[in-house]
Amino acid sequence: MSQWIGTANQSYASYAMEELRRLIEGAAFTQLAAGEVFLMNSPQSRETTLQAIHQQEPIFLRHVQPVDRTIEIAGNANDLEQLSDMVRHAVLTFVNRRTAVHIRRTSNTAYLYSAADTKAVLDAVLEEIGAEPVVQQPEIIIAIYAAVNELYIGFGTPSDMLSDWPGGAVRFQREEGQVSRAKFKLLEAEREFGLNYAKYQKALDVGAAPGGWTSLLLERGLRVTAVDPADLHPSLLEYPTLTYLKRNASDVKFDAGSFDLLVCDMSWSPMLMCKLVLDLEPALAKGATAIITVKLMHRKPLQTIRDVISRLETEFALQKAKQLFHNREEITLYLQKK
Repeated sequence: MSQWIGTANQSYASYAMEELRRLIEGAAFTQLAAGEVFLMNSPQSRETTLQAIHQQEPIFLRHVQPVDRTIEIAGNANDLEQLSDMVRHAVLTFVNRRTAVHIRRTSNTAYLYSAADTKAVLDAVLEEIGAEPVVQQPEIIIAIYAAVNELYIGFGTPSDMLSDWPGGAVRFQREEGQVSRAKFKLLEAEREFGLNYAKYQKALDVGAAPGGWTSLLLERGLRVTAVDPADLHPSLLEYPTLTYLKRNASDVKFDAGSFDLLVCDMSWSPMLMCKLVLDLEPALAKGATAIITVKLMHRKPLQTIRDVISRLETEFALQKAKQLFHNREEITLYLQKK
C-alpha cells in the first residue's frame, strides 16, 4: 500500500486519474483541490507504483509526491514544531544532500504559515542536521501539501516527483520586449523532453505569428523559416537568420530534408494539424525532431490524443506526450521522424 498526492492542470485532474486507474489496478482517489489536486491510495508499494508511473508516464499527471507522513493541522506554532521534528527524525535522508522544501496550500487550509515562513524554518533545521538547503537542482525534495485539516508530507527525488518545481508549476521570468507568452511553452518543452535547441541548425515554425516560438529559436542561433499569413512581431524581422513566408502553410513546399526541427503551435483542429504536419514531413531530414501542440477541442481528450498519435505515427516515432504547466486546453507532443 502507498499514498500519493497527484496534480494536474486546472480542470484536467479527472483525466490524470483515469490514466492512473489504467496503470494501477485498484487505485482509489479523493479530490483535494477541485479539478487539480487529488489524493491517490495505491494497493501497490511505493516502488511498484513509481515504476508503473515511469514506465508509461500519464499525459495529464503534472506532478506526484509520495505521502510518507501526515500531520493533523493544529492551526498554531505546533504545526511548525511537528514539521521540524519530522525533518530531524529523518536526518539520514537529508544529511550531506542538496535539499529543497516545497510547500503548497489549498485555499481553505487551517495551516497558518506561508510557504516562505515554512521554508525558512525547515531550511534552518536542514542546516542544523548537516543538509544543504537549496532552491534549484535539489537531490531530494521535502514536499508538503497543506490540505484543509492535514499536512501531507513526502520525500523524493525530482525524478520521483516528475518535476523539480513545487507541484510541477514551472515558472519562467518574463523578459522585456518578449513577443508572447507562448515562448514559455517551448522553453518548458525543452526542459521536459531533455532537449537543447541550440544543437539544431534549421527550424520550420508552422503557424508562427506573432513569433514567440520563432524568437526563442532565433535567440538559440538557429536559422528559422517562419510560415504564417498573419504578421510576425517587427523585432524578429531584424534577424538575418529568419526567412518569413507570409502564406498559409498548406500552400508552401520545401526541398526534401531541409529542416532538422519542426515546431507547430497552431490553433487548428487536431486532425487538420495532423494533415498539415504530414504534408510537410518530406521537408524534414531523417531523425528530425517535431514539437507540436494538440488542441483539445472535444469532450474526449484521451481519444483525441490517441487518434492524433495514431495518424502521426505513420511517419513519426512518439518520444513523449505531456500536458505541460504552460499548456492550457492542449498537450505537447515530442516526436522524431522515422
